[in-house]
Amino acid sequence: MKKSFNDIINQKVPVLVDFTADWCGPCKSMAPVLKQLKIELKDAVSIIKINVDKNQSLAAKYQVQGVPTFIVFKQGKQVWRQSGMQSISQLKQAVK
Repeated sequence: MKKSFNDIINQKVPVLVDFTADWCGPCKSMAPVLKQLKIELKDAVSIIKINVDKNQSLAAKYQVQGVPTFIVFKQGKQVWRQSGMQSISQLKQAVK
């Protein structure tokens, strides 16, 4: 069963949402950083990718102007947001 976006961001663990696009170079270079973050934080974080071209209504709802845009949700509340390339330490800090 496919979970809705609201179900996903209302998890107990922080959820890092990566608003991305297939044509975005910086988005592609963030992939290994996100992979490493997941390896280091394991189940302490949930990471999901949202393709802004395929999910325009969601991108509009969160006023995503540029990609990549990262938003951290804790139990459904937006607690952090940043656009552009992020280092693993910045993302770790945001999730904690």
